[in-house]
Amino acid sequence: MKKDLHPKNYRQVAFKDMSNEDVFITRSTINTKENIELNGVTYPLVKLEISNTSHPFYTGKAKLVDTAGRVDKFMSRYGNRAKK
Repeated sequence: MKKDLHPKNYRQVAFKDMSNEDVFITRSTINTKENIELNGVTYPLVKLEISNTSHPFYTGKAKLVDTAGRVDKFMSRYGNRAKK
């Protein structure tokens, strides 16, 4: 095995889901510019757009997509071109 392959500066980092304000703490080497204080302890902060607490696959709250309307719109724009 190669020596010094993995980074040695692991530390506790807070990841915050901006869509539902959920915060979880894990170890990471990511560089951050912001900090957050949780339970009297200051952690480096990483802001996320989506996490497992807000993703539709994990929450089961998928948005209904009107695919029939999209198909009709496509056909009205491009479907009749082959008939010319």
